[in-house]
Amino acid sequence: MCFHTSQTKKVTFLEKRYDTELTKSDAREAYDIPRYHLNGFAHPDMLIIPQEEPSALAPALWGIVPNNKKQEQIRDYYKEAVRFGGGLNAQSEKLFEHFIYKHSALTRRCIVPVSGFFEPHEHKSKKYPFHFKHKEDDVLSLAGLYTLIDNVVTFTILTKKASPLFAKIHNKKNRQPVILQKDFEQDWLKDDLNENGITELINLNFKEEDLLTYPVSRDLFSPKVNSDVETITEKVEYSELDSF
Repeated sequence: MCFHTSQTKKVTFLEKRYDTELTKSDAREAYDIPRYHLNGFAHPDMLIIPQEEPSALAPALWGIVPNNKKQEQIRDYYKEAVRFGGGLNAQSEKLFEHFIYKHSALTRRCIVPVSGFFEPHEHKSKKYPFHFKHKEDDVLSLAGLYTLIDNVVTFTILTKKASPLFAKIHNKKNRQPVILQKDFEQDWLKDDLNENGITELINLNFKEEDLLTYPVSRDLFSPKVNSDVETITEKVEYSELDSF
C-alpha cells in the first residue's frame, strides 16, 4: 500500500508540468519547502489536481473522509479510521462499490503529483523501505479520489494488484499505487469518462523501465526519528538484500 510519499518539486515546476495554477497563492512559499517524507498517517496537507477544476493545484488533506462529515469532525474521523488504513489508499477493485469511493469515482477523481513514494520489502520478518521515483526525475502522477468537506478537500490514492516489479519489492501485500502514464493524465480528469474508461486507465501499467527504485534507511519507519530529511531518499546498501 502507498502510505509514504515525497514531494520535493517547486510549485512553479508543478504548475508548468500540469498547466495549472496554485489556488492558495499566499501559501506558495510553504508548498515550495521540500517534503522528503510525507507520512500518510499524519494526514499531511498536500497538493492535488481535482477533476472539478483541472486547471487548479489545490491543497488537500491525505486521508479521504465521507461526504456526510463536517469539517470539525475530520480529525475525530481520522482517529477512528486508523484501524482500516486512515483513508490513505482505496482499492481500485472496489471503486464503484465502496460507500465512500462510489460517490467520487465518476465526478471527483484527482491527480496526486509526487516526486516519489516508498514501499516496504519484507525479508526474514524485517521491513526495508524502498524508494520509487521517475528515472528522469519527473513527477509521478498518482490516481486519486477526493471529497469536499465544507471548505476542506480530502483525498485518497488508488491502488491495484502489483506488477512484477512491485510484487518483487512489496512482497507481502502485493499492491501498488495507480500511476498514470503521462499521455493519459488529462484523460483521468475528463467529466465524460465512464466506468469502463476509468477501469481501462487504472489497468494501464506505468512503464517499469521508467521507474528507479532502491532501498533507503529503515529510519523511515521509526516514529522516534525525523525522517523528513533529504538523506531519507538516498540509497542504503543492505548485505542481506543482495538480490537488489
